[in-house]
Amino acid sequence: QVQLVESGGGLVQAGDSLRLSCAASGGSFSTYAMGWFRQAPGKDREFVAACSWSGVTTLYADSVKGRFTISRDNAKNTMYLQMDSLKPEDTAVYYCAANRNSAARKWSQGNLSADYWGRGTQVTVSS
Repeated sequence: QVQLVESGGGLVQAGDSLRLSCAASGGSFSTYAMGWFRQAPGKDREFVAACSWSGVTTLYADSVKGRFTISRDNAKNTMYLQMDSLKPEDTAVYYCAANRNSAARKWSQGNLSADYWGRGTQVTVSS
Protein backbone atom coordinates (compact mmCIF):
# COMPACT_ATOMS: atom_id res chain seq x y z
CA GLN A 1 0.00 0.00 0.00
CA VAL A 2 1.46 3.33 -1.08
CA GLN A 3 1.01 6.34 1.16
CA LEU A 4 1.36 9.85 -0.21
CA VAL A 5 1.77 12.92 1.97
CA GLU A 6 1.69 16.42 0.55
CA SER A 7 3.36 19.40 2.21
CA GLY A 8 4.44 22.93 1.44
CA GLY A 9 1.11 24.66 1.07
CA GLY A 10 0.35 28.00 2.66
CA LEU A 11 -0.94 31.54 2.27
CA VAL A 12 0.95 33.73 -0.19
CA GLN A 13 0.37 36.86 -2.21
CA ALA A 14 -0.18 37.04 -5.94
CA GLY A 15 3.14 36.79 -7.76
CA ASP A 16 4.81 34.77 -5.02
CA SER A 17 6.16 31.24 -5.29
CA LEU A 18 5.58 28.01 -3.39
CA ARG A 19 7.10 24.55 -3.65
CA LEU A 20 4.90 21.61 -2.87
CA SER A 21 6.29 18.20 -1.99
CA CYS A 22 4.71 14.77 -2.15
CA ALA A 23 6.49 12.13 -0.10
CA ALA A 24 5.75 8.50 -0.91
CA SER A 25 6.20 5.41 1.23
CA GLY A 26 5.27 1.76 1.09
CA GLY A 27 5.67 1.10 -2.60
CA SER A 28 7.88 1.24 -5.67
CA PHE A 29 7.81 5.00 -6.13
CA SER A 30 10.30 4.99 -8.99
CA THR A 31 7.97 2.89 -11.14
CA TYR A 32 4.85 5.02 -10.75
CA ALA A 33 3.53 7.79 -12.92
CA MET A 34 2.90 10.77 -10.64
CA GLY A 35 0.63 13.75 -10.88
CA TRP A 36 -0.60 16.90 -9.17
CA PHE A 37 -4.24 17.87 -9.05
CA ARG A 38 -6.20 20.64 -7.36
CA GLN A 39 -9.71 21.35 -6.21
CA ALA A 40 -11.02 24.82 -5.55
CA PRO A 41 -14.10 25.41 -3.38
CA GLY A 42 -17.25 24.52 -5.26
CA LYS A 43 -15.36 23.15 -8.23
CA ASP A 44 -14.39 19.71 -9.48
CA ARG A 45 -10.92 18.35 -8.99
CA GLU A 46 -8.73 19.17 -11.97
CA PHE A 47 -5.46 18.02 -13.45
CA VAL A 48 -2.44 20.28 -12.91
CA ALA A 49 0.70 18.40 -13.95
CA ALA A 50 2.09 14.92 -14.40
CA CYS A 51 5.40 13.21 -14.93
CA SER A 52 6.48 9.78 -16.04
CA TRP A 53 8.26 7.32 -13.77
CA SER A 54 11.62 8.74 -14.85
CA GLY A 55 10.53 12.35 -14.73
CA VAL A 56 11.67 12.86 -18.31
CA THR A 57 8.16 13.21 -19.72
CA THR A 58 6.00 15.94 -18.21
CA LEU A 59 2.59 17.34 -19.03
CA TYR A 60 0.82 20.45 -17.77
CA ALA A 61 -2.62 21.95 -17.76
CA ASP A 62 -2.78 25.03 -19.95
CA SER A 63 -3.67 27.16 -16.95
CA VAL A 64 -0.31 26.51 -15.27
CA LYS A 65 1.99 25.98 -18.24
CA GLY A 66 5.03 28.21 -18.00
CA ARG A 67 4.44 28.95 -14.29
CA PHE A 68 4.52 25.51 -12.62
CA THR A 69 7.23 22.89 -12.85
CA ILE A 70 6.80 19.27 -11.84
CA SER A 71 9.80 17.16 -10.89
CA ARG A 72 10.68 14.07 -8.90
CA ASP A 73 13.60 12.61 -7.00
CA ASN A 74 13.27 8.84 -7.08
CA ALA A 75 16.15 8.44 -4.64
CA LYS A 76 14.12 10.40 -2.09
CA ASN A 77 10.72 8.97 -3.06
CA THR A 78 9.49 12.52 -3.46
CA MET A 79 7.75 14.54 -6.13
CA TYR A 80 7.67 18.33 -6.28
CA LEU A 81 5.61 21.10 -7.77
CA GLN A 82 7.37 24.44 -8.08
CA MET A 83 4.71 27.11 -8.43
CA ASP A 84 5.81 30.56 -9.59
CA SER A 85 3.86 33.69 -10.45
CA LEU A 86 0.95 32.48 -8.39
CA LYS A 87 -2.48 33.92 -9.07
CA PRO A 88 -5.59 34.08 -6.86
CA GLU A 89 -7.22 31.54 -9.17
CA ASP A 90 -4.55 29.03 -8.16
CA THR A 91 -6.16 28.88 -4.72
CA ALA A 92 -7.16 25.27 -4.06
CA VAL A 93 -6.36 22.12 -2.18
CA TYR A 94 -3.53 20.43 -4.04
CA TYR A 95 -3.36 16.65 -4.18
CA CYS A 96 -0.72 14.28 -5.45
CA ALA A 97 -1.50 10.92 -6.99
CA ALA A 98 0.40 7.85 -8.11
CA ASN A 99 -0.50 5.35 -10.78
CA ARG A 100 1.15 2.03 -11.58
CA ASN A 101 0.73 2.55 -15.31
CA SER A 102 1.33 5.53 -17.54
CA ALA A 103 -1.38 8.05 -16.76
CA ALA A 104 -0.38 11.53 -17.88
CA ARG A 105 -2.47 11.45 -21.03
CA LYS A 106 -5.65 10.23 -19.40
CA TRP A 107 -5.25 12.69 -16.55
CA SER A 108 -4.80 15.59 -18.94
CA GLN A 109 -7.95 14.48 -20.76
CA GLY A 110 -10.06 14.53 -17.62
CA ASN A 111 -9.91 10.92 -16.45
CA LEU A 112 -8.61 11.51 -12.94
CA SER A 113 -8.61 7.94 -11.71
CA ALA A 114 -5.42 6.93 -9.90
CA ASP A 115 -4.22 4.05 -7.80
CA TYR A 116 -3.20 6.20 -4.82
CA TRP A 117 -4.02 9.67 -3.55
CA GLY A 118 -2.68 11.94 -0.88
CA ARG A 119 -4.89 13.94 1.47
CA GLY A 120 -3.98 17.33 0.06
CA THR A 121 -2.37 20.58 1.09
CA GLN A 122 -4.07 23.98 1.01
CA VAL A 123 -2.69 26.74 -1.19
CA THR A 124 -4.23 30.18 -0.81
CA VAL A 125 -3.16 33.09 -3.01
CA SER A 126 -4.35 36.55 -1.98
CA SER A 127 -4.67 39.41 -4.44
